[in-house]
Amino acid sequence: MMDPFMLATFAANSTMAFLAPQDKQSQSSELTPLNVALALAFIAFDSVLSIVLGLGIASSLLVAATRCILQLSVMALVLDKVFATGNIFGVFGIAALLNILGAIEATFNKSKRRFTNMFPLVLLSMASSTVPISIIGTQFAMKQHPFWQPDQFVPIVGMMLGNAISAIGVGVNSVHKEFADNRDKIETYLAFGATRFEACRPIATEALKLALLPTINQMSVIGLISIPGVMVGSILGGKSVSQAAMLQMILMFMIAASSFLCVSATLVFALSTLVDGSHRIRMDRLDSRKPLFYRWRDEAGIKVWRGLKAAGRRVSGKRARAEAGSEEERQGLLGNQGSDR
Repeated sequence: MMDPFMLATFAANSTMAFLAPQDKQSQSSELTPLNVALALAFIAFDSVLSIVLGLGIASSLLVAATRCILQLSVMALVLDKVFATGNIFGVFGIAALLNILGAIEATFNKSKRRFTNMFPLVLLSMASSTVPISIIGTQFAMKQHPFWQPDQFVPIVGMMLGNAISAIGVGVNSVHKEFADNRDKIETYLAFGATRFEACRPIATEALKLALLPTINQMSVIGLISIPGVMVGSILGGKSVSQAAMLQMILMFMIAASSFLCVSATLVFALSTLVDGSHRIRMDRLDSRKPLFYRWRDEAGIKVWRGLKAAGRRVSGKRARAEAGSEEERQGLLGNQGSDR
């Protein structure tokens, strides 16, 4: 399954590339797989250091790097064709695919526990926030006509989804933790006549603050301490510094707005699920098990491992019997030779 964070990273790089004038692009040196291999050496060094220090994250680094290479390579092939054709159905098809993958990532990988119908509700929250803001932002703020130009619309959707995934994971996990740790407090509010929204408002407020904290911090330090990637890419591509700065401002405001709307909608769905219309806390609607796909994967892995062990035992048994037979034959031959003498 494609990792939406990797898709968002590729989307950002695509924005940098396509914002650059063609003459500037032709002057830049082409990157090759050898360049990627050289950069991969940093991951290899980190993995070796993790093994030496016993940190236990070497396998995670290597798996993530492998997924990054495979997923971005596939996405590059797909987006090249979409960018070349400029078909509106292809553009919205890619946007829909990114939303589906983003909802899968936020539901099954970023959330420790899932509430009932979480996947469709998260997908609805993402699609209803990222797509409209992308359309309005590209059409009016960025003055793109038509707004669905593939080299602009698809990367922007990807960047907004990347931030929304992280924000949803933080917000939903915060809600689940509050219900697990402070359930008695919520029940007290409900017992004294508070509605479910009044009882859950402090939880939602705190979860929303935590979810948006990275985005707010990023806007606070951008341009002062950090120079964002899109701005750097635009400058290297030939745009003036002022134009690159304004483009970065527009994108940051779009990302912040989509993250806010997406997380807010998801939190409303989560709290409405965990406290029903009769003002009862429904912890039975939380599922802390591994997602079904991962359970199937684990079961299949166990079956394969057991099969390999059984096959190994059978091979060992046959070899032992063959060696025993050979030993008996050898002893028989030695006995016959002794009797002949």
